[in-house]
Amino acid sequence: MRHSPAALMLFAAGFGTRMRPLTETRPKPLVEVAGKPLITHALDQAQGMSLIKVANAHYLADQVEAHFAGTDVTVNREEPEILDTGGGLQNALPLLGDGPVYCLNTDAAWSGPPALQVLRDAWDPEVMDGLLLCVRPEQSFAHPGEGEFTLDPQGRATPGPGLNYTGAQILKTDLLTEVSGPAFSVWELWKRMIARGRLYGTAYPGLWCDVGRPEHIATAEAMLSRDV
Repeated sequence: MRHSPAALMLFAAGFGTRMRPLTETRPKPLVEVAGKPLITHALDQAQGMSLIKVANAHYLADQVEAHFAGTDVTVNREEPEILDTGGGLQNALPLLGDGPVYCLNTDAAWSGPPALQVLRDAWDPEVMDGLLLCVRPEQSFAHPGEGEFTLDPQGRATPGPGLNYTGAQILKTDLLTEVSGPAFSVWELWKRMIARGRLYGTAYPGLWCDVGRPEHIATAEAMLSRDV
């Protein structure tokens, strides 16, 4: 499997401002869709895979820790300040270990094959420093626009209309040493990978819903009730 990643980073530290008022008393990853928290939908994407699992936490971190108490997910608190996605990944490296890492946002619903398995099957560390899981706009729900990434014939990714980024990816972490922190976005890694021609994308064959606002919950539940 071409040296598949052995660790998963779950991004669960954000304030969930677009999901208010639901996030006034709970973190967005614990908002429920179809009877289970969004972060459980994210973990479902690692089905059948044995991985080190780490979730970062900042906003209402006690609730995230309580949710994962007694499980195989380690919660890494970010204090006193939130670190954004890139900084959160960098901060969690002692727990994630060496090598590339699966990274997964925790505000989406999926209908189709497990996302991380799709990434694993497309991963080629000989040519890739990063691999984004994207989806065609017609297979996306509650996500406006014409896509954020364009793929060339070899699959190299650059910003532009084409495919929507799903929030699932594989990243080599070496380039984190080039970014001054402590708080920064994974975009800082993507820009460096694009400059080297080593950021790639692959298409998800199922359906995907961005669950960023309260009204998106019903959209996601309707999508999940469909046959794919």
